[in-house]
Amino acid sequence: MSVYYFGAIALVLIGLYAVLVKKNVLKILIGLSIMETGVNLLLVSIGYISGKSAPILSEGITASNAVDPIPQALVLTAIVIGVATTAMALSVAIILYEKYGTLNVEEIRRLRG
Repeated sequence: MSVYYFGAIALVLIGLYAVLVKKNVLKILIGLSIMETGVNLLLVSIGYISGKSAPILSEGITASNAVDPIPQALVLTAIVIGVATTAMALSVAIILYEKYGTLNVEEIRRLRG
């Protein structure tokens, strides 16, 4: 089992801790971003095969000694979508702060009125 699997699991658990325990909206968003990075690392490490190279057309690279490009493409797409959703969530956090004057989740729930 690769060390990258342990790193990915650790990142997901750290992000999950932040999402479940922290009360600040920004810290929760950072936790979600860390979780996303862990999932992306897991997907890339699953697609990696030792001894094989990137699937780029060049001398000596055939289909039998190249890795599958699909996980890499999926992770690249997930990174772009993750950046967009993080930007949207940060804009919602700014609106929350302007409306309620705080980013504490418990305080916002209490002021909902």
